[in-house]
Amino acid sequence: MRGNKPNLPASILASIRNRKRRGLGTEETGAREDGALLVASYNVHKCVGVDGRFDPDRIAQVIREMAPDLLALQEADTRFGERRGLLDLAWMERETGLVPVPVSGVSKAHGWHGNVLFIREGVVRDVHQLKLPGLEPRGALMTELELRDGSPLRVIAAHLGLLNRSRQQQARMILDILGGREEQPTLLMGDLNEWRLGDRSSLNSLGAIFRGMPPAVPSFPSRLPVLALDRIMSNRPGLVGEVRAHDSALARVASDHLPIKALLKTAGDVVSP
Repeated sequence: MRGNKPNLPASILASIRNRKRRGLGTEETGAREDGALLVASYNVHKCVGVDGRFDPDRIAQVIREMAPDLLALQEADTRFGERRGLLDLAWMERETGLVPVPVSGVSKAHGWHGNVLFIREGVVRDVHQLKLPGLEPRGALMTELELRDGSPLRVIAAHLGLLNRSRQQQARMILDILGGREEQPTLLMGDLNEWRLGDRSSLNSLGAIFRGMPPAVPSFPSRLPVLALDRIMSNRPGLVGEVRAHDSALARVASDHLPIKALLKTAGDVVSP
């Protein structure tokens, strides 16, 4: 199957061509199909933009631009000490309708190891805080949701490590945990820190469960994205639509990553595993 390897240079060139065609305007989100939800993932880089400014308001405005129904953030807390949250959650709820999924054992942090999951509508049935293996302190949130139409959805919001070996261990741990749980529509999204595609990717093992893996979309660095570090993938083909970078003028400066987003059909519309 080597002839079907993804062509990374081609994806880089396509990203540059698309950006030139778009110019500097805010990217349109496009019309949503009936029943579809917009899901998004965003590494906010501790709210420090590419200009070196700490500015949580810019991050919040980018989120409002996207208007997601389900949002995974990475690096939303300080890294050490109390891991203090960096966003105004009251503003987020007031301006976007997004509410953070609650986590236990944290006082001033928004999430777990910098991972925060927000939901607009639905019921949180269960939350598991996963401490991932590796040399760096990394974590993931696994949340069982009941969506607004009553259908179930499991979401894993993760930030994987910088080292290839750590990412392999972390991917295997996620697979092991899912292997011991009831099968249901599942999303994995976040900054997975893997730019390699094809045989050299540390994420290859995820294909055992996440068979609905859309093509990788460049999202880093935000001013000229060439690396697909951020991913949205599902365990059921057809559950996730086209993944796109939210490439607006504000997003290009607010963080060193662009957010990525995709339309998600309600889980009840995609029933076969």
